[in-house]
Amino acid sequence: MFSKIPLTAYRTFEAAARTGSFKAAADELFVTPAAVSYQVKALEAWVGALLFERTGKGVQLTPEGERLYRDAHRALLDIRDSLAGFRPQLDMHTLVLSTTPALASAWLIPRLGDFYRTWPHINVRVETSNDLVDLLRDSSIDLAIRTSSRDDPGLISQPLMDERFGAYVAPGYSDPTPQTRVELINLRWQIPGGFRVDWPTWCAAAGHTDWLTQAVLREYDDEHFALNAAIAGHGFVLASNVLVADSLAKGLLVPYRPDISLPGPSYLAVCAPGRERQSPVREFLGWLSEQITT
Repeated sequence: MFSKIPLTAYRTFEAAARTGSFKAAADELFVTPAAVSYQVKALEAWVGALLFERTGKGVQLTPEGERLYRDAHRALLDIRDSLAGFRPQLDMHTLVLSTTPALASAWLIPRLGDFYRTWPHINVRVETSNDLVDLLRDSSIDLAIRTSSRDDPGLISQPLMDERFGAYVAPGYSDPTPQTRVELINLRWQIPGGFRVDWPTWCAAAGHTDWLTQAVLREYDDEHFALNAAIAGHGFVLASNVLVADSLAKGLLVPYRPDISLPGPSYLAVCAPGRERQSPVREFLGWLSEQITT
């Protein structure tokens, strides 16, 4: 039934597509780049379609190659996990999760204790980076939580939270007056989708354009540091409602002009197709849903 399926070529194609390079695939498979090229050509002949476009800079998947890669990656993940069930593995109950440093410290990690109480046998390894990980090419990452202004059709996504940005300050603040040089904690937000989040936009919406003429700006390049500066009383911070939630609950910050907020993208939990059905991703996605609804 399966005797004619070119499994070696299929596995070689998946490695080349995932790494985006015949050389990288060759290194992974411990063969030569020429052997990778030969196997890919053999698979192209077998399926009757061009899977890669050869360019001066390397190779690039064709639309047919993209479609086959998604199916191949999912199928090989299922085979790997099926075989893993027959081997003892120390990390079979480890979930590798990628997210930003700010979301990890301000929202995720304070809640992980609740997850461990429900699923004590699952270990969550949190890897933080502001760079976007390619879940279709990096199979070491099980799940990612990230902001997005649109869905990626190549990934399985679960909506989490809508983000809005407002002004927050430490308790006991004094309302700025025309004679006061208001302290504004300034953060250069890198937000997908073209959302404009900055003090001039917020001040215009709130009718506080006079703040900007004499403002003292405290510059930070990380949300976590900016929130800590506001908690320490260094001024007003323009922050995400998601990242500031725990600080509000603990009384470390209070909202200023809560009627004024700026729209932002949504948080999504995303994974490669097929992973959403596998443990421990399945359990973690269910727990995330509970965190959002409670």
